[in-house]
Amino acid sequence: MDFPNWQPIAVHVLAGLLILVGFAGTILPALPGIPLMFSGMLLSAWMGDFQQIGGWTLGLLGLLAVLSMVGDFVAGLLGAKRVGASGWALAGAALGTLIGLFFGLFGLMVGPFIGALLGELIAGATLHRATHVGLGAWLGFLLGTVLKIALAFMMLGVFLFALLV
Repeated sequence: MDFPNWQPIAVHVLAGLLILVGFAGTILPALPGIPLMFSGMLLSAWMGDFQQIGGWTLGLLGLLAVLSMVGDFVAGLLGAKRVGASGWALAGAALGTLIGLFFGLFGLMVGPFIGALLGELIAGATLHRATHVGLGAWLGFLLGTVLKIALAFMMLGVFLFALLV
């Protein structure tokens, strides 16, 4: 590729930013973290003509990305489903997560719980039952986030190993 001298540097900086913002997105649910990380890694591989980061590495990174997204989704549903959450509770947990974004880490931690609790109360459950459902939704959200972070670190490790070795 014949680029002026500054273009490859700018594209590598963009790839690095995508990876960093994507990693932040593993915690912040408003950002598509894992897809952004994978995009940055793919862009970096492309800029290196797929010499250091080849097809097998990209395939592994893609598999980890898919596992992360599916695992996050399934963990959230299983946490709420395990305690018999209603559709209102699931919608409340999702809305609580979005609203929680505006209140920082504390909001992200309590938003899904409060949203599921209120959703279950709207569905007609008792306060005790709604609290139980809220806790289940929160634990599912937490498990999904921990899984996503672990797989993001694995992606970073695979990427850096391929890049540096």
